[in-house]
Amino acid sequence: MSVLTPDPGLVDPSTGSRRRRVGLLVVIALLVLSNVMANRVIPGWAYIPWNFGMAVALLFVAHRAGTGPVAAGLGIRHWHRPVGVGLLLAAGTALIFGIGMAIPSTRDAFIDSRARDASIGLMLYQVLLRIPLGTVVIEEVAFRGVLPALMGASPAIRWKWGPVMGASFLFGLWHILPSIGIATGNAAVSDVLGGNQFVATVLAVVSMTVAGVLMCGLARLGKGIKTTMLLHWATNSLGFVAAWLLMH
Repeated sequence: MSVLTPDPGLVDPSTGSRRRRVGLLVVIALLVLSNVMANRVIPGWAYIPWNFGMAVALLFVAHRAGTGPVAAGLGIRHWHRPVGVGLLLAAGTALIFGIGMAIPSTRDAFIDSRARDASIGLMLYQVLLRIPLGTVVIEEVAFRGVLPALMGASPAIRWKWGPVMGASFLFGLWHILPSIGIATGNAAVSDVLGGNQFVATVLAVVSMTVAGVLMCGLARLGKGIKTTMLLHWATNSLGFVAAWLLMH
């Protein structure tokens, strides 16, 4: 036997699992740091470079833990199906939003104070840059790609409830800080909850956990997180455009 070839009997079979566990802990720590920094510390201009850079860092940690881009739902050679399914879902989202804006009883659900004072330039910045590069990329890479893969299974490749539920619950917790202020900032939410921030936060966590599971299901349907990136972008961006149009 060559001295350059390790004896299979001497290789610790738990090494790969241990590397994934360590990688998972590092990724969770980075996400906690990123959530606080993005929502409470960094200035607005740094939101995109910080979150995009953090997404790259998460992929690097996953790579070092033995999880490549295919396991994270980002296989370069596999793009026709995920992009095609994502575009269909984005078109469906646009149709639903258009119908919702046209019906008086559902129009208030689109009213968002963050769009009230936005110029057309700021609106385009939000829709074309801040949301896709600053919000969508890190959330999809983290919660539909890296986290479930490090927990044992990527939803884009193989469905396992443990990783899906774990990543989705963390996705719900991720929205605690962003949810602060929604009880008074959104007209429909304010009317229903009477400005109760605690209830609004709990509902945000629960609803985003459920949304996380659904998004994992769509990543499975599209065989990649490019599908959920397109849907996530459409939901957030078109929601902002709807609010902007209704308030200007």
